[in-house]
Amino acid sequence: MPLALLALAIGAFGIGTTEFVIMGLLPEVAGDFGVSIPTAGHLVTGYALGVVFGAPLMTVFGTKVSRKRMLMLLMVLFIVGNLLSALAPVFGVMLLGRVIASLAHGAFFGIGSVVAAELVAPDKKAGAIAMMFTGLTVANVVGVPLGTLVGQSAGWRVTFGIVAALGAVGLVGIAKLVPDLPRPEGVRLRHELAAFKNVQVLLAMAMTVLGFGGVFAAITYIAPMMTRVAGFADGSVTWLLVLFGLGMVGGNLIGGKYADRALMPMLYVSLGALAAVLALFTLTAHHKVLAAATIVLIGGLGFATVPPLQKRVLDQAHGAPTLASAMNIGAFNLGNALAAWLGGLVIAAGLGYTAPNGVGAVLAAGALLLAFVSAALDHRDKASSAGGAVTGPAPTGQRTSVPH
Repeated sequence: MPLALLALAIGAFGIGTTEFVIMGLLPEVAGDFGVSIPTAGHLVTGYALGVVFGAPLMTVFGTKVSRKRMLMLLMVLFIVGNLLSALAPVFGVMLLGRVIASLAHGAFFGIGSVVAAELVAPDKKAGAIAMMFTGLTVANVVGVPLGTLVGQSAGWRVTFGIVAALGAVGLVGIAKLVPDLPRPEGVRLRHELAAFKNVQVLLAMAMTVLGFGGVFAAITYIAPMMTRVAGFADGSVTWLLVLFGLGMVGGNLIGGKYADRALMPMLYVSLGALAAVLALFTLTAHHKVLAAATIVLIGGLGFATVPPLQKRVLDQAHGAPTLASAMNIGAFNLGNALAAWLGGLVIAAGLGYTAPNGVGAVLAAGALLLAFVSAALDHRDKASSAGGAVTGPAPTGQRTSVPH
């Protein structure tokens, strides 16, 4: 794999850290600004919405410059947003900093996926995408726990200052290691938008929303589920999330490896197993050892879908994949927000803290169903193409036999 992928992975590590570390620092941030925990939770929601809306906006802007230069500009935006959060005098300014940082998220992974895929041979594309996303998964194993520890001991502002410094390292890495790939000639915004006329692109994004939404239906409420149902101590939640992150790392690498060999079968297996494991989590959540093992599986199976889904979008939006790729990153965050909301509804309805797992299982099963629909459309299109080739005009001097 090219060394340039390391620079992309470093940027992804910083982005992954800033996205998730806030969840462990909400009490400290709320206490400093004198706001409630639910109000501080807007820092999570605001970031997610910034990703959803920032992905298309930043990518459209990126059609005017080279991909390397756009990646560098996005890292600058990321650094500014995190510095603003670290130095914020009032809560509103910190929220603004979070939104500014989030604007870089979707476009960075979207454009980065395209760049990573262009750096390798066609049969290595999913593996290259997975290598970049390794930075995001490792952030959940290393960056988020360490950031939470630093924030709780030295202050949350120090954490966001360190994240900004990570962004600076990523910026230098991109400048030095990523080749200056030319912007594709003839690709305009209308070409990028045309990709959304392809039903297969929309199906892949819907699979992303439902599949990864299934993961976050459970993980969003992991703290109360593990402390009040499984019986873990409050301090155990950090290492349980590390287990989840380890699962993400393994699943991401496995998904990248096998998606290059058999993309759709990889989706069938990962989504089907994810739905089954989430359904079982309603039972295993009552037992400490089984709950911990299930958390690893959810992280692994959930992230095993990421490289194949991202590659699916790139393949189907060939010729103008950048906007579609970035929008698929937004789809991950849309799934997170949708699943967290649905999970909250079933808890509020009195169904218990394990009820979101059932919601997640239904969402993952829905993604599996869409995968079968997508494959059926593929087979239909191939059959139509083959039929057209058989019944097309015969070469001069030859007769074509058509069965009656």
